[in-house]
Amino acid sequence: MAKLPAPLKAHVTKLEMTAPPKASLPVPSNIQTAIMRAPEIPLHYYRYLYRQVGKRWHWYKRLKMSDPELSAAIHDPRVSVTVLYVNGAPAGFFELLKENEEVTELSYFGLFERAIGLGIGKWFLLQALYSAWQDNPVKVTVTTNTLDHPRALQLYQMMGFSPVSTYEAFVQPMTDAELLKALDG
Repeated sequence: MAKLPAPLKAHVTKLEMTAPPKASLPVPSNIQTAIMRAPEIPLHYYRYLYRQVGKRWHWYKRLKMSDPELSAAIHDPRVSVTVLYVNGAPAGFFELLKENEEVTELSYFGLFERAIGLGIGKWFLLQALYSAWQDNPVKVTVTTNTLDHPRALQLYQMMGFSPVSTYEAFVQPMTDAELLKALDG
């Protein structure tokens, strides 16, 4: 039997913003970008996006879900998934959860590895925040941790989020067998 990978310790920070962003950034130049909402995103495509964005940052929660569990999570009417395309190919996504009339959560946000360094991260996050504030919630929340991109916390704070709580957590990485099973979906 394969040995389980050691759990990874993470310092988790929950953040919130209570006013829409005041920043404005131009559309990145020298690359073609498109942002498209995917209301009935196929499960295999969602898993692909989730894995491409999250593999470096130890995102596993959604990969461990069964098809019915994942479908219930991402096809919930309170959830929206939006995909970033760069030069015609997927390059990132964000997911919003409208928890209630007052709170919208930026549940997932990130870029594919090939899109990191193109200068589109801040711009894409700003698009996610514009979308999050569309229904005029009282606040928008996000959670990040020390396993995420090293500048994630700094970027969220630069865009107007403030930390509201922190705690320690452990992430149990998937075994290769679990990952293969999840991606076979």
